[in-house]
Amino acid sequence: MNLSLWPQAASEQAARVDILFTGLLVISGAILLLVGALLLVFCARYRRGSAARRGDLPEFLRRDVEIGWTAATLFLALFLFWWAGAVALRANTAPPDALEIHVAAKQWMWKARHPNGAREINGLHVPLGEAVRLVMTSQDVIHSLFVPAFRLKQDVLPGRFTEMWFRPTQAGDYRLFCAEFCGTQHSHMGGTVTVMQPEDYARWAAAQPQEEDLPGEGAALFTALGCSGCHAPASAVHAPVLDGVYGRMVHLADGRTVRADQAYIRDSILQPKRDVVAGYEPVMPSFEGLVDAADLQKLVAYIQSLRGEAVR
Repeated sequence: MNLSLWPQAASEQAARVDILFTGLLVISGAILLLVGALLLVFCARYRRGSAARRGDLPEFLRRDVEIGWTAATLFLALFLFWWAGAVALRANTAPPDALEIHVAAKQWMWKARHPNGAREINGLHVPLGEAVRLVMTSQDVIHSLFVPAFRLKQDVLPGRFTEMWFRPTQAGDYRLFCAEFCGTQHSHMGGTVTVMQPEDYARWAAAQPQEEDLPGEGAALFTALGCSGCHAPASAVHAPVLDGVYGRMVHLADGRTVRADQAYIRDSILQPKRDVVAGYEPVMPSFEGLVDAADLQKLVAYIQSLRGEAVR
């Protein structure tokens, strides 16, 4: 068995995290050596029976040392906070052209769905060098998707959409784990992320059984649930038109302004009377209990795919 003190790094985020970790390790080691050296020097110089001069330090020396040490510690802490915060914030926002893959967690498996409708269980195929955005939800309890080689971990929650993105830098197979205890088979809930050359990924995706893509299924569900009867432009019901609404700022009846992201759309489906759009009556019924997590993914993907000009 080959043992390594440093895990393999296979994504852009992994390289940044490793640099941050190395920096923290070096700074912590330098402080440890400084404090240890001072302890040894003082123990030797001021040992019992030594002729070293003892007594209070001059006032100016005590003041200058205290101010200098405190200021240095403060600036170091602020620098580390800025550095770590910049790395974390950069990892939060996916590029606009990222490949979007939907992931559903369920005791005890990971189910992935690609843009062309290809499905995987406990596996995830992605192209090398391209940004990949995972939109995740849980169908039962809290899970956490963890890929050590990518230095990425994101909780996956029931009734919520969470996201993470990465750009793989090395082809190969990398282990995928659930990092949140989710039941008796938690330790078996894993899988493999397979990073492929872009042309190999294209061939793999084309060879998978072709199904309706997620927005297409969402469109069918949108019609089956009767949503199109109210939200269509020609509808007699005064309801917001959803074309182009995703990602826009929405003005609410209570004066607030929110962004129409995935969480907002989900809440509007399950709790429509909580955030009523300004100029509209709260007449939409709740679909809580009528749609599950998979249905919500389909509906949100469909509304997200509507790129027309929204009616405000």
